[in-house]
Amino acid sequence: MRIISGKYKGRRLKAPKNLPVRPTTDMAKESLFNILNNFYYFDGISVLDLFSGTGNISYEFASRGTKKVVAVDGNYNCVKYINATAKEFNFDIITYKSDVYKFLEKTTLKSDVIFADPPYNFEKEQFIKIADLVFDNNLLLEEGLLIIEHSKHTDLSDHSYYSYQKRYGGNVFSFFEKDTTEEN
Repeated sequence: MRIISGKYKGRRLKAPKNLPVRPTTDMAKESLFNILNNFYYFDGISVLDLFSGTGNISYEFASRGTKKVVAVDGNYNCVKYINATAKEFNFDIITYKSDVYKFLEKTTLKSDVIFADPPYNFEKEQFIKIADLVFDNNLLLEEGLLIIEHSKHTDLSDHSYYSYQKRYGGNVFSFFEKDTTEEN
């Protein structure tokens, strides 16, 4: 796992082997950030990283200058690793050890980008519940994006806020956003 761009471009990170994670591949992560680079100035946005695991996505945002990064994971060792790595790199990443669904039900935190990388073996309803909670609780800022990473075997295109998807090998990023034309 490495940081693709920004202040710590090229730095390699080695997560402990005992973490129950499947980090986003460098190729998929680079492609995702190329897309996001067309939408945002990273130093001016806020990010919520759900099912953050190793913190791979959080570090990428922080390395690119994002100052408001919140990482949520239910595994104590994942949160501990993210905190240690954030301290090492002087990243201002706020972590929560929490069940992601409970966190989404209770939080009032609004973000420009919400990234969710749940286990690929989740049922479709579990993926959809993430999107439902984000939109039902109005957790995206104006022109915000929810991105859910999943396998090519899962199709989330029937969700009402689904916008499009990008596929990289076996990885798929589904993008969800409010239709701002509805509000005008």
